[in-house]
Amino acid sequence: MDEVFKALADPSRRALLDSLNARNGQTLRELCAGLDMARQSVSKHLAVLEEAELVATVRRGREKLHYLNAAPVHEIAHRWISRYDQPRVQALADLKLALEETPMDAPTFVYTTYIRTTPQKLWQALTDPAFTRRYWATEFTTDWSAGSPMTWDNHGVLLSDPEQVVLEAEPYTRLSYTWHAITPELAKRFGWDDELLARLSGEPRSKVTFTIEENAQVVKLTVVHDGFEPGSSLAEMVSHGWPNVIASLKTLLETGEPLPEDA
Repeated sequence: MDEVFKALADPSRRALLDSLNARNGQTLRELCAGLDMARQSVSKHLAVLEEAELVATVRRGREKLHYLNAAPVHEIAHRWISRYDQPRVQALADLKLALEETPMDAPTFVYTTYIRTTPQKLWQALTDPAFTRRYWATEFTTDWSAGSPMTWDNHGVLLSDPEQVVLEAEPYTRLSYTWHAITPELAKRFGWDDELLARLSGEPRSKVTFTIEENAQVVKLTVVHDGFEPGSSLAEMVSHGWPNVIASLKTLLETGEPLPEDA
């Protein structure tokens, strides 16, 4: 975590994080326009933030978009939160919240983490019900071919819908599928009121994409959840849910046990 604290120590890099927190998914040109820094300086600071995994990047055609990545701060909170006194706990919590929140004018969730595993085992953990139920309480019934339908068992609620499909499936490299339907049964399971159910049901179908890259003795996992409309309630919900799911997945692969449910 030395790289994280070093990256956060510089006010210019904190300014870049503030800019991304205000509007996520910016290009280098957009970041330069919003800050009183030369393009070369911004590039150098972004390189430090990427090295510390505080910023993740996604290619969109010729453009390289920059997103806040909550993974490092999330790991600090899970591993060492009990060692800090209350003021430091509050400071970490505020920073963690700022990094995890998805601005509603550009609701795209991007999260990058590194896991001590292999691409084969990570792929299995993303697709095999024996794994997914342990860290996510969710199972999928599908043949994992592009275009195939998916039935979700989400915390005991079965969800079937013609628009729940596999979009991409390149074993050990890339997996993408549409998000599940929102139903009254699911709302009852999670205690959503009628107003929230109506908002979520009226939103367009979103999608999640997992990119797997082998990197020396670890595997880089990037999760991108997008396709939301401005002001999406679901975008806000998944931006808080995904870090916990991914942290539990990482812990399961590295230790053999997922995070406790109350972690």
